[in-house]
Amino acid sequence: MLKLALQSLWARRLTAGLTLLAVAISVTLLLGVERVRSQARDSFANTVSGTDLIVGARSGQVNLLLYSVFRIGNPTNNVGWDSYQAIKARPGIAWTIPLSLGDSHKGFRVLGTNGDYFTHLKYGQQQALVLREGRPFETPFEAVLGAQVAEKLGYHLDQSIVIAHGAGNTSFSQHDNMPFKVVGILAPTGTPIDRTIHVPLAGIEAIHLSWDTGRHSKNVTPEQAMALDLTPKTITAFMVGLSNRILAFQLQRSVNTYPREPLMAILPGAALQELWGLMSVAETALSVIAGFVVVAGLIGMLTTLLAGLNERRRELAILRSLGAGPAHLFLLLALEAMALTTAGIALGVAALYLGQGLASPWLLSHYGLQMSLGLPSAYEWQLLGLVWLAGMVIGLLPAARAYRYSLSDGMSIRV
Repeated sequence: MLKLALQSLWARRLTAGLTLLAVAISVTLLLGVERVRSQARDSFANTVSGTDLIVGARSGQVNLLLYSVFRIGNPTNNVGWDSYQAIKARPGIAWTIPLSLGDSHKGFRVLGTNGDYFTHLKYGQQQALVLREGRPFETPFEAVLGAQVAEKLGYHLDQSIVIAHGAGNTSFSQHDNMPFKVVGILAPTGTPIDRTIHVPLAGIEAIHLSWDTGRHSKNVTPEQAMALDLTPKTITAFMVGLSNRILAFQLQRSVNTYPREPLMAILPGAALQELWGLMSVAETALSVIAGFVVVAGLIGMLTTLLAGLNERRRELAILRSLGAGPAHLFLLLALEAMALTTAGIALGVAALYLGQGLASPWLLSHYGLQMSLGLPSAYEWQLLGLVWLAGMVIGLLPAARAYRYSLSDGMSIRV
């Protein structure tokens, strides 16, 4: 009976093919939305690991998380260096990583930090940063590139780069009198680290010497700058690792009520949960739209089967005359619906993996979203099962109509 159902679909291959394509597209969209949602969450969650607190100027905790960790947006204010040193010296703090943002190079963010960044920063499952080539910076005018920066710009060790003021793709304030030399290239991490250029805090301070009303004097040479005190006056934010995580809430309250300047400390996990809460409406809307597309695809399959059924009355009548009972006709139409649904799901999953494979490099390059080509998750299998079940239920409607057809109905001429 299954062979007969497949032959019947092949005889109507154009109509069946269009129906199959509609189901496949709806499945691809449904799984694509779910995969982007889940892997975006995983990618964000894997960006920072092992950091107990992030401290910055008082704003919103999502804003602080976005600009300090994901290089998205800009800070509302800076943190005084004296405040950083005072908080860093408090008992219970195992390490800190200062972060200074505000400059860029050909569209890539430049991050000023110190050697603790390479020692203590973790991502993913407590994974440490690894240098693919070279070494960490040691002097003010050395730079360590993220993997994507080196790949996209074609940079190599000993390359000279010029930092620009501002975070945009173009800038009219180039610090070309103080170039940096590339001394290291990090291994890929699948996080915003790959799209970041890391330089010492002293280098950031040096290139901003002699600023007057926002304009930079290019008369200062690197040698002259290195002879000066390059201790930063301010930083953008800093990460904190505690010797005991029980102290996190106590230190957070202390920072939030810091008397010298308005600061705030956030728990990265709690800030991420707030971010997901803000995005939940958009996620739900996309999921609902994808669900409606699946429903539309299945209704299209139902329409095709019902419309074709009226034209196939003589075919069904012949089958009845050859000994096929009503149950056989019911099974034939149900098997056709099952074949279309199953093939549509298979084609949709194949299209998803093909599209994901083609789009992954672009998503990683532009948005830092790392899409893994793993097997469908348990939730995705549940979605596929629901689509398959819905297709089978829809297939019962034309099957029930075929069951009611009689030999005389099929042979009679209806005007």
